[in-house]
Amino acid sequence: MKPDRISTLLAVSLFALLASGQPAAPSPALVTLMRAGRLLDPRTGNVLSPAAVLIENGKIKEVGAPSRVQADAPAGVETIDLGSSTLLPGLIDSHTHLLIDVIVPAEAEIGRRFNGDFVPGLLLAITMSPSERVLLGAQLAREDLESGFTTVRNVGHSGIDGDVALRNAIKAGRIPGPRILAAGRKLIKSGYVQSLNPALAKAILQQEFLVVNGGPDGARQAVNENVFYDVDLIKVAIGEDISASEMTAIVDEAHRQHLKVAAHAVDTASIQTAIDGGVDSIEHGNGVTDEQLRTMRDKGIFLDLTPTFYDGFWSKIHETITVSPAQRAAMAAGDDRSRQRAAALVQRVMKSGVKLAAGSDMCWFYPGKTRGQASATMFPTLRKSGMPALDILRAVTSSAAEMLGWQYRVGAVEPGKFADLVAVAGDPIADITELERVRFVMKDGQVVRNDLASHQGATSRSRPSGASWRR
Repeated sequence: MKPDRISTLLAVSLFALLASGQPAAPSPALVTLMRAGRLLDPRTGNVLSPAAVLIENGKIKEVGAPSRVQADAPAGVETIDLGSSTLLPGLIDSHTHLLIDVIVPAEAEIGRRFNGDFVPGLLLAITMSPSERVLLGAQLAREDLESGFTTVRNVGHSGIDGDVALRNAIKAGRIPGPRILAAGRKLIKSGYVQSLNPALAKAILQQEFLVVNGGPDGARQAVNENVFYDVDLIKVAIGEDISASEMTAIVDEAHRQHLKVAAHAVDTASIQTAIDGGVDSIEHGNGVTDEQLRTMRDKGIFLDLTPTFYDGFWSKIHETITVSPAQRAAMAAGDDRSRQRAAALVQRVMKSGVKLAAGSDMCWFYPGKTRGQASATMFPTLRKSGMPALDILRAVTSSAAEMLGWQYRVGAVEPGKFADLVAVAGDPIADITELERVRFVMKDGQVVRNDLASHQGATSRSRPSGASWRR
C-alpha cells in the first residue's frame, strides 16, 4: 500500500473516532450516608450525638447532625444506620510485623538458641519462599483490618520487599487489608541472630536485614538500597555497635529522600544514640530517662510505645507448649515485674508531654486469636498500665497519624480525609475493651465488616460483608 493512501486511511479513522459521539459520561459519585448514636473525636474527647457522616468517592464529605447532613445528601443515597453505636476514626497500628507469625518453640529449644523464643520462628520465616510469605502476610493483614486497623506501619521482618508487595496489592484492590507504610528491611549492625552457619550467614541475613558496614558511607548505602525497593520509611535497630556518625548519616540520607526514620531503641544508651541522630520516632523506649523524654518533647521526637509484654503476654503465648513448673513460675514472676515497670514507664511518659503513639509489635502466634484480635490486646494492656482511655485512643488515631506523616489523610473523622471508620457497641472511654470488640469497619468508604446490620433501616442498601472491599 502506498504511503499517501496509508495517511488517508489514518486520517479517516481518526476523524471517525472523534466524530463517533460525545465523550463517555463520568461515573456517578459513590455516596453513602452513615448514622450512629455517637461520634467520638479522640483529639478533643468531644462527642456528637446523634451523628451522621456523608461519604463520597471514598472520602468524608460532611460530618454533623443527621438532620443537616441528610439534607445535603442526594436523593436515594445509600444509608448505613449503626443504631446507638459509637463511631470512631479507623485505628492505626504503628508497629506491625505482618509477614511473620512466630510460634514459641519447646522449652528445650529455647535454651539452646540465642534469643531462643524469637529466633527459631524468624529463621523458619526466612526459609519460606517470598510468595508463601506474602500470602501469610495477606492473611494477617486481612485479620488486622477486620479488627478495625485500617492503617498500619510495618517495620521489618518482611523479607526483602514483602511488605512493599503486600502494600501494593492492597492498594490495587487485589486483596483486603489496611493501608500499609512499608519499611522493607531493618538496618542493623549485629542484630537479632548470632552464630549462624558461616557458609550461609550472609545469605540468611540478606533476606531480612540490611547490614550497615563501612561507617557513614555504608549507612547511606544501606538506606539507598532500601529506597530502591520503594519503601515508605526507614527502620533501624540500634545497639551499642551503631556509632553516632552512622546514625546521623542514616537519618540525613533518609530525610534527603523524604522518608522518616523509626528507631528500635530499648536501653538508655541506644535511645540517646537515636535522639542524637535526629530520628523521627523511638520504638519501645523501655529504658528512657526523664531527661531523654524532655529532649524528645523539645525536639518533637515521637515515642511509640509497644505494650506487648506489659501484662502477662509472655505466659499466654507459652500456653500451647509444655513448660516445666520452674519455668512457668519464672515466667509468672517476670510478668509481675513487667507490670510494675510498665506502670512506672507509662506514668513518666504521660507526665513528660512527649508526643506519643502506640503499636502492638505483634509478631507472635497467639493461641485462639486472629492477628487482629491479638493486636487489639494492647488496648486493655495500656489501660491497666495507667494510660487514660482517651490518651490510648489518641495514640492509635490522631497522634499516630501525625507520627506517620499522614495526619491529612487519616486519624480523624472530618471532611477531606479517607472514609476509614470503625464502630463499637458501647463507650470506649468508659470501657477501653470495647476496642477489642469492633463491630463495624469501613475503609475507603467500603464496608469491610458490619455486625450491626440489624440496626439498619429498611431503605438501606448495605453492600454484603466480605465482598465490599473489591474496588
